Amino acid sequence: MKLKRLRQRRLSLRARLTLTYGGLFFVAGLLLLGVTYVLFDQQLAQRGQKFLAITKSDPSGERTTVAPQPPNAVRPEDRLISPDMDRFLKAERDKLHDAAVTSLVTQGGLALVAVGGLAVGFGWLIAGRMLAPLHKVTDTARRIASAPAADHNLHERIALRGPNDEVKELADTFDTMVERLDRSFDGQRRFVANASHELRTPLTLGRALVEVAMHRKTASPDVIQLGETLLEINSRHERLIGGLLLLARSENEITDRAPVDLADVVGHVTAQTAREAAHAEITVREEPGEALTSGDALLLERLVQNLVENGIRHNSGPGGWVEVTSRADAGQVELTVSNSGPAVPPYEIPALFEPFHRFDSDRLVTPKGAGLGLSIVRSIVGAHSGRIAASPRPGGGLVVTVTLPACPPDTREALRPDRQIEIIRS
Repeated sequence: MKLKRLRQRRLSLRARLTLTYGGLFFVAGLLLLGVTYVLFDQQLAQRGQKFLAITKSDPSGERTTVAPQPPNAVRPEDRLISPDMDRFLKAERDKLHDAAVTSLVTQGGLALVAVGGLAVGFGWLIAGRMLAPLHKVTDTARRIASAPAADHNLHERIALRGPNDEVKELADTFDTMVERLDRSFDGQRRFVANASHELRTPLTLGRALVEVAMHRKTASPDVIQLGETLLEINSRHERLIGGLLLLARSENEITDRAPVDLADVVGHVTAQTAREAAHAEITVREEPGEALTSGDALLLERLVQNLVENGIRHNSGPGGWVEVTSRADAGQVELTVSNSGPAVPPYEIPALFEPFHRFDSDRLVTPKGAGLGLSIVRSIVGAHSGRIAASPRPGGGLVVTVTLPACPPDTREALRPDRQIEIIRS
């Protein structure tokens, strides 16, 4: 935790570059100021021993000025006034030295601080301009990484313009990588869709042949029983292929959105699954509150249906229950499906949303399903820019909560009666 806080408190690259520029400027300025002071002090010391003239008094009391003589040519009467002259010159030299030091160090230091402040400000602006391309790369990568599904937003590109420097090379490499990922995901979706369509044809043909054989007048009871078994197996395969098709479709982002009230969807799905729930002796309770969102009505219906069917089929047997609620809260809508059933370990929950993964020991394709229900739910939620969370119930079973963006108010007001969304009933 402490390490995480320290990482959060680290200075940004822009701030570190600015501090580096400013620090180097101040160090260079201090060195320049120190060298200037040393050179000035040496020059002043060399010139301090020279004087222009010597003033002395003659016997009549008049003061005269004589030119200075070399030290070895000074007469005895001139030496009588030399100590006074030395003190005077030393005092003048000290005053000049103090004034020069004050002017050089104090005023030079103030000038260094002022110019250094300007240098730091310009360094901040220049660092920001230099790092702007990196911010663009980071923003694009963050949008792609924050997409609900792994293949969403892969169509985005940085398309950085500018000189062919290291930053542009990084942006171009990133664009190439994202483009290859986009092609890979798109090819995978097309393969699943095409393969599912191709597999549907022989299954439909086989089902028709089995039904024709079963309904013959000369069909024996053994043939009829075999036909029912084959039809059941065929139906399982059709559900599997239908799930693959829906999974491939739901992984694409929804572009054509329309208002959908989850309360209507919940009421329709609970009525549609009533026969299966009654056969399994499972009680389905519903509390459909108004929850208006926007998206694809068919996919949202399939989302609720998969969750309800998952709660019915993976329950604790006769006497179990499934509860479905919907509500709107703070700019978003929530759909909650909870059910009784066997205890689910928390570490098993993330794997339940993977295709063909099952918690129990059933085969991949069983009367309980094809193992695609929750993976389809996750894809539909991601396509609608929503979130899904699952948690085990203390008494056994699962609680799944789906959060979707609420329908904007202007869309609700602009919705005309002839554009009302009708839930597609099978």
